[in-house]
Order: sequence, then C-alpha cells, then structure tokens
Amino acid sequence: MIPKKATVLVFSPTGTSKKSAVAVARGLGCPVELLDLTVPGAAAPRAFGPDEVVVLGTPCYSGRVPQLAMSRLAGFTGDHTPCIVTVTFGNRHFDDALAELCDFCQNSGFVPVAGAAMVAQHTFGQIAVGRPTAEDEADDTAFGQKVAQALETGIVDRTGAIPGNRPYKDGGSGGKFRPSTLDTCVSCGLCRKNCPAGAIGDDNRTIDNEKCLSCFRCIALCPKKAKAMRDPGYDAFCVKFNEMLAQRQENRYFL
Repeated sequence: MIPKKATVLVFSPTGTSKKSAVAVARGLGCPVELLDLTVPGAAAPRAFGPDEVVVLGTPCYSGRVPQLAMSRLAGFTGDHTPCIVTVTFGNRHFDDALAELCDFCQNSGFVPVAGAAMVAQHTFGQIAVGRPTAEDEADDTAFGQKVAQALETGIVDRTGAIPGNRPYKDGGSGGKFRPSTLDTCVSCGLCRKNCPAGAIGDDNRTIDNEKCLSCFRCIALCPKKAKAMRDPGYDAFCVKFNEMLAQRQENRYFL
C-alpha cells in the first residue's frame, strides 16, 4: 500500500521524541500531520483508516512508556492501520517500551509494521547532549523510507521483530526530582499552561509533588530561568548518572 497520509502521535515533554518521530514520518513520502498529546486536551481522539500510517513517539521512563502518554493515547483507534512505534532513550536502554507500544497497537486496531529506539538527550544530567543531531534525523528519515518501501508489498505485523518483555518491567511513572521556583519568576504562566501533568498551581510557583513527572519541561520553557533544580541530592545523583551513561549509544531500527 502507498499511504495517503501519515499522522505523528507524540507525547514529548522536551521535544526530542517529537523531533525523532517526525523525522521518521518524513521518509514515508506522503503528507504528514502532527498531533502533539503532551499537553492535556491538545488533540481529540480519532479513528484512522487502512490507507493511512500512524507514527507513535514517546520517551522512555525507566524503560517503559510514560503512564501519562498511554492514557493520552486511549481513544485513538485504527482499522488495520499500519503503525510505526518509536521511543527515545537517554543512552541506557529502552527495555520494554517498544513492546508496550506494540501491544497498544494490536489492542487498538493498528498493525505495528516497524519500530525504532532512538537516542535523545537525557532529561537528567549531561547525557547524549545535543541528540538527536542532524545526522540522527537523517538516519531516522532513511528508516522511514525503508518502511515505505516495505509497505508497498503489503502490511505485515512486525511485532516479533521488536524486542521487549512481557510482563513489562516496572517503570513509566517519571522521576523523583522536583524543580524549584526562583524569585525571578514573573508569573507569566507559560510553565503552567505547558505542564504535561497539570502539576503547576494557579500561582505558577507551587508544584504538586504527586503529579510532577520530573520531565523538566518547565525548566526548558521558562524565559526567566525561574524554574530550576536546586536539590543537592539531584546534583550528587547526576555526577554518578553522567558517569554511568557516558558511553555513546546508537539508534536502533526494527523492520
């Protein structure tokens, strides 16, 4: 089949999962639509047909798909719709995240025809800094082209070619570190409006510890750098974490 359209469904707090998934979609050679599910209510669920392709993109949280991402995907359904499952990971491993997305596909009417685990800068510390690079994105697009070529001969379920364990390992809930709000905060509301978990209070300063994912999206977005990590425990953790994940990892593609 030659797809008439590709839709990228992403949950991407820091934007790297979105960048990688879109790069894959570009290789499919058809019009691309982006549905960003990172912020609550940003996109309503919809049904996809057999002549479309969907590219799913999320980060890994301890080797699992973020639980919040899975909840946002609920209601999106396919009709034997080919789907490319993609995750980004920060120089450790993606563990069971791709398998989890494959199972979602099969339970929701999609057919997982390919998968990709792509390296992206880790939220914590200084790990895989600057990735995905332009070279990474070029590789992602080349993979999308290979998927398009494979689809020309028909839709084949590739779940068996995509690694992962069932039952899945524990994970997906986010980290334990919480940003602080500094006195430079001007209450512009940008962090609150863009928090994936709705964890920032109406005062734009307080953070709900139970809801926060430690995605650090607020830190990345704040124009005044008023959201920041001021936890000595985080600093000590990062020293060891940087050393543990210093070895470069490569993107992995499954088709």
